[in-house]
Amino acid sequence: MYRVTARQILLIAFAAAVMAAVTVLGVQQLSGHWQPFGSASSVATPANITDPSLATDEQNNIEVYKAAAPGVVYIQSTTTVRDFLGMFSQEREGAGSGSVIDEQGDILTNYHVIANSEKLTVSFGNGKNYPARVVGADPDTDLAVVRLLQTPKEAVTIVPLGDSDKLIVGQKVLAIGNPFGLDRTLTTGVISGLQRPIRAENGRQIEGAIQTDASINPGNSGGPLLDSHGRMIGINSQIESPSGASAGVGFAIPVNIAKRIVPELVRNGSVQRPNLGISPKDVESLGRQVDLPVNDGVLIWSVQLGGPAANAGLHGLVQTDDGVELGDIIVAIDGQKVADNDDLYKILDKHQIGDTINVEIIRRGRRMTVPVRLTAPPAARRRGYSE
Repeated sequence: MYRVTARQILLIAFAAAVMAAVTVLGVQQLSGHWQPFGSASSVATPANITDPSLATDEQNNIEVYKAAAPGVVYIQSTTTVRDFLGMFSQEREGAGSGSVIDEQGDILTNYHVIANSEKLTVSFGNGKNYPARVVGADPDTDLAVVRLLQTPKEAVTIVPLGDSDKLIVGQKVLAIGNPFGLDRTLTTGVISGLQRPIRAENGRQIEGAIQTDASINPGNSGGPLLDSHGRMIGINSQIESPSGASAGVGFAIPVNIAKRIVPELVRNGSVQRPNLGISPKDVESLGRQVDLPVNDGVLIWSVQLGGPAANAGLHGLVQTDDGVELGDIIVAIDGQKVADNDDLYKILDKHQIGDTINVEIIRRGRRMTVPVRLTAPPAARRRGYSE
């Protein structure tokens, strides 16, 4: 017969008490809000939940989606495309997403979603399409504002704006949009990187983009990237993918850029930035084809009649009897080196219309400095999206 000593009985009783305590903890975890106690391994969890915090995270996803999704819209644009002879035409449709940002029904989206559109419709997911028009657009930041021509009878939901200057890599984010036309789809992820330079379709560099691994696909463009409080921190704009579909590398334009320019878009229809009125070409990209006196800088290809550069006496390529004479090469502005177009735009963006800058150029092998007064762009460009 197997004998049990008094000490063994005490050990068995102690083990039973421990198991009972663990069982009680497990029941408490399921019946109420989980409170951390001891190590994770000491807590019994259901087989289908491997992370005790998952339920809380799921609840956050649900709450953010319920609050923000009614303010996320589906934008459809129609453009007429003609052949190069102008004889045949066909309608081309595009689609994207947007966020309601005020009580007037103004919607923030990407410029490339509405570019060259002749007809716009907006859907709130209620089965109704509302006509809309472009109020303002800025190709340089790939942002635009669309306004409803007919306001829904129901109150619109406004997506609140956050602060993109306070973001941290690893922070949870949520994206809501209409990928492939699928209404109000939610994806989640984290901020994978900050201060990423991306390019708008017109070639201008957009500084400080947010990189995320939240799935972003065609149709998500213009939709909001949200933090865990449901605040918009970015406008989903681009993906990096060899296949054209989501590969876990997406980029959003920081919402603080939108907060800075949207009032001007609504007021003027465009953003009036100081410019030189030139068509610039990076010297580095031309150096292999043309014998240039420097390895970097910006070659003035042409100047705009009546623009700041033309008024200051700067010139682009000139046709002569012997061939083509190179335009001026900009190598510095106010003592700051200009190596390429990106440098040129960064420096100009720090100035205001009406400022005078000192442009250092190379002309026929000689260096010289020319004062240039920055003026507003032509009126035709300013009223491109105005009322």
